[in-house]
Amino acid sequence: MEQRHRYEYNVDTKGTTAAAKVVRMVGKNKRVLELGAGPGSITRFLSGYGGCHVTAIELDDEAIKKLSPFCERVYRCDLNDHTWTSVLSQDDKFEVVVAADVLEHLYDPWATLRAVRGVLDVDGYVVVSLPHIGHNAVIACLLQEDVEYRDWGLLDKTHIRFFGIENMQQLFNSTGFKIVEAEFIVLPPERTEFTGRWRRTPAELKQCLTYNRFGMVYQVVVKAKPDLSPKRGLRLLSLPIPDPSSIMYTHATLHAKTVDLIKKIVLPYLSPRSRSRLRNILHRIGLRF
Repeated sequence: MEQRHRYEYNVDTKGTTAAAKVVRMVGKNKRVLELGAGPGSITRFLSGYGGCHVTAIELDDEAIKKLSPFCERVYRCDLNDHTWTSVLSQDDKFEVVVAADVLEHLYDPWATLRAVRGVLDVDGYVVVSLPHIGHNAVIACLLQEDVEYRDWGLLDKTHIRFFGIENMQQLFNSTGFKIVEAEFIVLPPERTEFTGRWRRTPAELKQCLTYNRFGMVYQVVVKAKPDLSPKRGLRLLSLPIPDPSSIMYTHATLHAKTVDLIKKIVLPYLSPRSRSRLRNILHRIGLRF
Protein backbone atom coordinates (compact mmCIF):
# COMPACT_ATOMS: atom_id res chain seq x y z
CA MET A 1 0.00 0.00 0.00
CA GLU A 2 1.38 3.41 -0.98
CA GLN A 3 2.20 5.61 2.00
CA ARG A 4 0.04 8.70 2.25
CA HIS A 5 1.95 12.00 2.49
CA ARG A 6 1.33 14.02 5.67
CA TYR A 7 -0.04 16.96 3.62
CA GLU A 8 -2.16 14.82 1.30
CA TYR A 9 -5.92 15.37 1.58
CA ASN A 10 -9.10 15.47 -0.46
CA VAL A 11 -10.74 18.71 -1.58
CA ASP A 12 -14.47 19.18 -2.04
CA THR A 13 -14.41 22.03 -4.56
CA LYS A 14 -17.91 23.09 -3.45
CA GLY A 15 -17.01 22.97 0.23
CA THR A 16 -16.16 25.60 2.84
CA THR A 17 -12.54 24.59 3.53
CA ALA A 18 -9.61 26.88 2.81
CA ALA A 19 -8.41 24.55 0.04
CA ALA A 20 -11.80 24.67 -1.69
CA LYS A 21 -11.87 28.45 -1.47
CA VAL A 22 -8.33 28.65 -2.88
CA VAL A 23 -9.33 26.54 -5.90
CA ARG A 24 -12.42 28.68 -6.57
CA MET A 25 -10.55 31.95 -6.02
CA VAL A 26 -7.85 31.01 -8.53
CA GLY A 27 -10.45 30.60 -11.27
CA LYS A 28 -10.31 28.44 -14.37
CA ASN A 29 -7.93 28.08 -17.30
CA LYS A 30 -5.15 30.14 -15.70
CA ARG A 31 -1.37 29.94 -15.93
CA VAL A 32 -0.59 29.15 -12.31
CA LEU A 33 2.58 29.02 -10.25
CA GLU A 34 1.99 27.07 -7.04
CA LEU A 35 4.51 27.60 -4.26
CA GLY A 36 5.15 24.75 -1.85
CA ALA A 37 2.65 22.56 -3.67
CA GLY A 38 3.31 19.51 -1.48
CA PRO A 39 1.91 16.22 -2.82
CA GLY A 40 -0.53 18.04 -5.11
CA SER A 41 -3.67 18.03 -2.96
CA ILE A 42 -4.74 21.39 -4.41
CA THR A 43 -2.75 21.11 -7.65
CA ARG A 44 -4.79 18.23 -9.04
CA PHE A 45 -7.99 20.25 -8.71
CA LEU A 46 -6.44 23.34 -10.27
CA SER A 47 -5.31 21.31 -13.28
CA GLY A 48 -8.37 19.03 -13.44
CA TYR A 49 -11.48 20.85 -12.21
CA GLY A 50 -10.00 24.26 -13.06
CA GLY A 51 -8.28 23.43 -16.34
CA CYS A 52 -5.24 25.42 -15.22
CA HIS A 53 -1.69 25.01 -16.52
CA VAL A 54 0.32 24.59 -13.34
CA THR A 55 4.02 25.06 -12.67
CA ALA A 56 4.99 24.08 -9.13
CA ILE A 57 7.83 24.66 -6.72
CA GLU A 58 8.42 22.02 -4.06
CA LEU A 59 11.40 20.80 -2.03
CA ASP A 60 10.26 17.44 -0.66
CA ASP A 61 11.21 14.56 -2.99
CA GLU A 62 8.35 12.29 -1.89
CA ALA A 63 5.85 15.07 -2.44
CA ILE A 64 7.28 15.78 -5.90
CA LYS A 65 6.62 12.17 -6.97
CA LYS A 66 2.92 12.57 -6.15
CA LEU A 67 2.73 16.14 -7.46
CA SER A 68 4.37 15.78 -10.87
CA PRO A 69 1.46 14.14 -12.79
CA PHE A 70 -0.68 17.25 -12.22
CA CYS A 71 1.89 19.81 -13.40
CA GLU A 72 3.46 20.98 -16.62
CA ARG A 73 6.72 21.55 -14.74
CA VAL A 74 7.96 21.02 -11.20
CA TYR A 75 11.08 22.74 -9.88
CA ARG A 76 12.81 21.33 -6.82
CA CYS A 77 13.66 24.49 -4.96
CA ASP A 78 13.85 25.89 -1.42
CA LEU A 79 11.67 28.98 -1.04
CA ASN A 80 13.90 30.08 1.84
CA ASP A 81 16.68 30.59 -0.73
CA HIS A 82 16.29 34.20 -1.87
CA THR A 83 17.33 33.22 -5.42
CA TRP A 84 14.39 30.84 -5.92
CA THR A 85 12.86 32.88 -8.76
CA SER A 86 15.93 32.16 -10.92
CA VAL A 87 14.59 28.67 -11.69
CA LEU A 88 11.73 30.36 -13.56
CA SER A 89 13.94 32.37 -15.91
CA GLN A 90 12.77 30.41 -18.97
CA ASP A 91 9.08 30.54 -18.04
CA ASP A 92 6.46 33.05 -19.09
CA LYS A 93 4.98 35.15 -16.34
CA PHE A 94 1.99 33.75 -14.48
CA GLU A 95 -1.61 34.89 -14.19
CA VAL A 96 -1.90 33.52 -10.65
CA VAL A 97 0.57 32.60 -7.93
CA VAL A 98 -0.80 30.30 -5.21
CA ALA A 99 0.66 29.92 -1.72
CA ALA A 100 -1.77 27.69 0.19
CA ASP A 101 -0.68 27.34 3.83
CA VAL A 102 2.93 27.92 2.81
CA LEU A 103 4.11 31.36 3.93
CA GLU A 104 3.94 30.46 7.62
CA HIS A 105 6.63 27.82 6.96
CA LEU A 106 9.13 30.38 5.60
CA TYR A 107 11.74 32.45 7.40
CA ASP A 108 10.93 35.58 5.39
CA PRO A 109 7.44 35.45 3.85
CA TRP A 110 7.68 39.20 3.19
CA ALA A 111 10.65 38.68 0.86
CA THR A 112 8.81 35.81 -0.82
CA LEU A 113 5.78 37.98 -1.61
CA ARG A 114 8.00 40.77 -2.94
CA ALA A 115 9.72 38.25 -5.21
CA VAL A 116 6.34 37.00 -6.43
CA ARG A 117 5.61 40.41 -7.93
CA GLY A 118 8.42 39.81 -10.41
CA VAL A 119 6.87 36.61 -11.81
CA LEU A 120 3.28 37.87 -12.08
CA ASP A 121 1.71 38.93 -15.36
CA VAL A 122 0.48 42.52 -15.74
CA ASP A 123 -3.02 41.66 -14.51
CA GLY A 124 -1.88 38.82 -12.27
CA TYR A 125 -2.80 38.16 -8.64
CA VAL A 126 -1.88 35.97 -5.71
CA VAL A 127 -4.13 33.61 -3.79
CA VAL A 128 -2.86 32.89 -0.30
CA SER A 129 -4.24 30.97 2.65
CA LEU A 130 -2.88 31.57 6.14
CA PRO A 131 -3.64 30.01 9.54
CA HIS A 132 -4.91 32.41 12.21
CA ILE A 133 -2.94 32.26 15.45
CA GLY A 134 -5.65 34.28 17.25
CA HIS A 135 -8.13 31.40 17.18
CA ASN A 136 -9.74 30.80 20.58
CA ALA A 137 -8.42 27.24 20.74
CA VAL A 138 -4.83 28.51 20.58
CA ILE A 139 -5.51 31.31 23.04
CA ALA A 140 -6.99 28.77 25.48
CA CYS A 141 -3.81 26.70 25.16
CA LEU A 142 -1.65 29.75 25.87
CA LEU A 143 -3.68 30.80 28.90
CA GLN A 144 -3.45 27.28 30.32
CA GLU A 145 0.34 27.10 29.75
CA ASP A 146 0.01 24.15 27.38
CA VAL A 147 1.26 25.02 23.89
CA GLU A 148 1.44 21.63 22.21
CA TYR A 149 2.96 21.59 18.72
CA ARG A 150 1.42 19.03 16.39
CA ASP A 151 1.99 17.38 13.02
CA TRP A 152 -0.56 19.63 11.30
CA GLY A 153 -2.99 22.46 12.00
CA LEU A 154 -2.58 25.84 13.67
CA LEU A 155 0.39 24.71 15.75
CA ASP A 156 2.09 22.61 13.08
CA LYS A 157 5.60 22.00 14.42
CA THR A 158 7.10 23.24 11.12
CA HIS A 159 5.48 26.69 11.36
CA ILE A 160 8.01 29.49 11.68
CA ARG A 161 5.79 32.58 11.40
CA PHE A 162 2.44 33.28 13.07
CA PHE A 163 -0.17 35.81 11.96
CA GLY A 164 -3.07 37.61 13.57
CA ILE A 165 -5.60 39.35 11.34
CA GLU A 166 -3.79 42.70 11.38
CA ASN A 167 -0.45 40.96 10.74
CA MET A 168 -1.94 39.38 7.63
CA GLN A 169 -3.07 42.79 6.45
CA GLN A 170 0.42 44.22 6.90
CA LEU A 171 2.01 41.22 5.20
CA PHE A 172 0.28 42.22 1.97
CA ASN A 173 0.34 46.00 2.39
CA SER A 174 4.07 46.10 3.21
CA THR A 175 4.97 44.03 0.14
CA GLY A 176 3.02 46.16 -2.33
CA PHE A 177 -0.21 44.18 -2.62
CA LYS A 178 -3.77 45.31 -2.13
CA ILE A 179 -6.35 42.80 -0.96
CA VAL A 180 -9.25 42.57 -3.42
CA GLU A 181 -11.07 39.55 -1.99
CA ALA A 182 -10.92 37.65 1.29
CA GLU A 183 -12.79 34.87 3.02
CA PHE A 184 -12.69 33.66 6.62
CA ILE A 185 -12.81 29.97 7.44
CA VAL A 186 -14.58 29.78 10.79
CA LEU A 187 -14.31 26.74 13.00
CA PRO A 188 -15.50 26.43 16.63
CA PRO A 189 -12.72 25.24 18.98
CA GLU A 190 -14.49 21.96 19.67
CA ARG A 191 -14.28 21.10 15.97
CA THR A 192 -10.55 21.70 15.66
CA GLU A 193 -7.54 19.55 16.47
CA PHE A 194 -7.69 21.06 19.98
CA THR A 195 -11.01 19.47 20.90
CA GLY A 196 -9.47 17.64 23.88
CA ARG A 197 -7.85 20.76 25.30
CA TRP A 198 -11.01 22.79 24.74
CA ARG A 199 -13.08 20.20 26.60
CA ARG A 200 -10.82 20.68 29.63
CA THR A 201 -10.93 24.49 29.42
CA PRO A 202 -12.80 26.10 32.36
CA ALA A 203 -16.24 27.46 31.53
CA GLU A 204 -15.26 30.93 32.80
CA LEU A 205 -12.40 31.13 30.32
CA LYS A 206 -14.60 29.92 27.46
CA GLN A 207 -17.09 32.66 28.33
CA CYS A 208 -14.38 35.33 28.27
CA LEU A 209 -13.19 34.14 24.88
CA THR A 210 -16.64 34.69 23.36
CA TYR A 211 -15.71 38.41 23.30
CA ASN A 212 -12.88 37.70 20.85
CA ARG A 213 -14.47 38.80 17.57
CA PHE A 214 -12.07 36.75 15.44
CA GLY A 215 -11.86 33.85 17.89
CA MET A 216 -13.45 31.33 15.55
CA VAL A 217 -11.48 32.35 12.46
CA TYR A 218 -9.27 29.34 11.75
CA GLN A 219 -7.80 30.41 8.40
CA VAL A 220 -7.99 33.34 6.01
CA VAL A 221 -7.91 33.06 2.22
CA VAL A 222 -6.82 36.22 0.40
CA LYS A 223 -6.74 37.32 -3.23
CA ALA A 224 -4.41 40.27 -3.72
CA LYS A 225 -3.00 42.26 -6.63
CA PRO A 226 0.20 44.31 -6.90
CA ASP A 227 -0.62 47.95 -6.20
CA LEU A 228 1.49 50.92 -5.18
CA SER A 229 -1.44 52.11 -3.04
CA PRO A 230 -2.37 48.96 -1.09
CA LYS A 231 -4.56 50.90 1.35
CA ARG A 232 -7.14 51.13 -1.42
CA GLY A 233 -7.79 47.42 -0.93
CA LEU A 234 -9.99 45.61 1.56
CA ARG A 235 -9.38 45.87 5.30
CA LEU A 236 -9.52 42.43 6.88
CA LEU A 237 -10.46 43.79 10.30
CA SER A 238 -13.56 45.43 8.86
CA LEU A 239 -14.96 42.39 7.05
CA PRO A 240 -17.96 40.46 8.40
CA ILE A 241 -17.36 37.05 9.93
CA PRO A 242 -19.57 34.13 8.84
CA ASP A 243 -21.92 32.66 11.42
CA PRO A 244 -20.50 29.22 12.36
CA SER A 245 -24.01 27.83 12.86
CA SER A 246 -24.79 28.42 9.17
CA ILE A 247 -21.83 26.41 7.88
CA MET A 248 -21.83 22.75 6.91
CA TYR A 249 -18.56 21.37 8.22
CA THR A 250 -16.46 18.76 6.51
CA HIS A 251 -16.34 15.13 7.54
CA ALA A 252 -12.91 15.66 9.05
CA THR A 253 -13.85 18.59 11.28
CA LEU A 254 -17.07 16.97 12.43
CA HIS A 255 -14.98 14.03 13.63
CA ALA A 256 -12.19 15.91 15.39
CA LYS A 257 -13.48 14.50 18.68
CA THR A 258 -13.36 10.99 17.23
CA VAL A 259 -9.72 11.49 16.22
CA ASP A 260 -8.88 12.67 19.72
CA LEU A 261 -10.50 9.59 21.26
CA ILE A 262 -8.69 7.25 18.86
CA LYS A 263 -5.33 8.80 19.75
CA LYS A 264 -5.94 8.44 23.49
CA ILE A 265 -7.86 5.17 23.74
CA VAL A 266 -6.98 3.04 20.71
CA LEU A 267 -3.45 3.85 19.51
CA PRO A 268 -1.62 3.10 22.79
CA TYR A 269 -2.72 -0.55 22.55
CA LEU A 270 -1.72 -1.13 18.92
CA SER A 271 1.57 -2.29 17.49
CA PRO A 272 3.51 0.20 15.31
CA ARG A 273 2.44 -1.70 12.19
CA SER A 274 -1.22 -1.69 13.21
CA ARG A 275 -1.03 2.03 14.02
CA SER A 276 0.32 2.74 10.55
CA ARG A 277 -2.44 0.72 8.92
CA LEU A 278 -5.12 2.47 10.97
CA ARG A 279 -3.72 5.89 10.08
CA ASN A 280 -3.76 5.03 6.38
CA ILE A 281 -7.37 3.85 6.56
CA LEU A 282 -8.55 6.93 8.43
CA HIS A 283 -6.61 9.27 6.12
CA ARG A 284 -8.45 7.78 3.15
CA ILE A 285 -11.80 8.84 4.64
CA GLY A 286 -10.55 12.31 5.53
CA LEU A 287 -9.54 11.91 9.20
CA ARG A 288 -6.05 13.21 9.97
CA PHE A 289 -3.90 13.06 13.08
